[in-house]
Amino acid sequence: MNYSEIIKSLGNASAFDLYRMRAAIDRVLDEPRWLQAVQVRLKLGQEVQYFDPQSNALRRGRLLEMRRKQAVVLDLDDPRRWLISYAAINLDGSDVQIRENKAQGLGRNEVAMGDVLGFVDKDQQQRTGKVIRLNEKTVSLQCADVQWRVAYAFLHRVVDADIENQHIIEGVVVQLHMDGSAA
Repeated sequence: MNYSEIIKSLGNASAFDLYRMRAAIDRVLDEPRWLQAVQVRLKLGQEVQYFDPQSNALRRGRLLEMRRKQAVVLDLDDPRRWLISYAAINLDGSDVQIRENKAQGLGRNEVAMGDVLGFVDKDQQQRTGKVIRLNEKTVSLQCADVQWRVAYAFLHRVVDADIENQHIIEGVVVQLHMDGSAA
């Protein structure tokens, strides 16, 4: 399912339309057939992935208890128990990333807790940090020993970063021969 296209389409809806749609979706998800479709594929002690809307990311957990409408999961990254909807369990390994096509920066739905992102600060210095909090209009990043709040529009993806040594750039120059082999 292309979530980006759905969000783009929903951009033309009114707040009431969105609220009404959410109510309809909640009602459908509470139908026994949806709950049972997930429950039959689960067993106690099973390791599962579930979507956490607070961090906007998949989390890993172990199924501890199956209740009528919700499951109790022990988070494997922080040893806390969570009561989650069966619908939040990602049984099929679906891609949960929502990639919004913006002119610049990243969209709110493209950023997750723990992501490594970059931005250019007010002194035109390139900074790289790990997302530690998602705010309504900004992201809190831990960059070495300094914390920054940066608007989503100023963020960009970082392909490979050494957060500990932000100012050191390492590289290897490879010279190619005419036949395509490396020197």
